[in-house]
Amino acid sequence: MRPSALGGHRWVVAGAIALLLRFRRLRVRREIREGIHQAFIALGCAIICRRRLKT
Repeated sequence: MRPSALGGHRWVVAGAIALLLRFRRLRVRREIREGIHQAFIALGCAIICRRRLKT
């Protein structure tokens, strides 16, 4: 595998995390139960995908 290919994947993941951290609820984890936090992550991903498909 070329070194540049690994860097390309890394930037995609970093960009996705940066988009998720725009949501205030995900920036600081306040939920006690893990399931609630995972549900908000899934909701954030769905909102990001909807915005991306809309454009």
